[in-house]
Amino acid sequence: MKKINLKTRRKLRNRKKIRKYSDRNRLSVFRSNKNIYAQIIDDKTGKTIVSASSMEKEITTVESNKDFNIEEKVGTLIAERSLKKGLKKVVFDKGSYTYHGRIKALAESARKSGLEF
Repeated sequence: MKKINLKTRRKLRNRKKIRKYSDRNRLSVFRSNKNIYAQIIDDKTGKTIVSASSMEKEITTVESNKDFNIEEKVGTLIAERSLKKGLKKVVFDKGSYTYHGRIKALAESARKSGLEF
């Protein structure tokens, strides 16, 4: 099978498990080679409520990404913004990525900052 098909199947399998928590909003993560993006989505309306990325000014001041500093900063930023909007409980959508490395660092820092998965 092609790589893109396998990635799509993993993503859909993950979303299928998330649907049982349909009353909660979804914290979706996208990772590219250079940047990482996180957004909280309301699946009922299909709109993004809160977003954060590694391209924002607050985060670009972090100098190195040796120990996942940028991902931790994005996780705390998305948690702070969601708590301001009154969102505390979310479902973590890792997409087709494994819960390891950069994705894990973002999730754990969001958890430390007050979000509940």
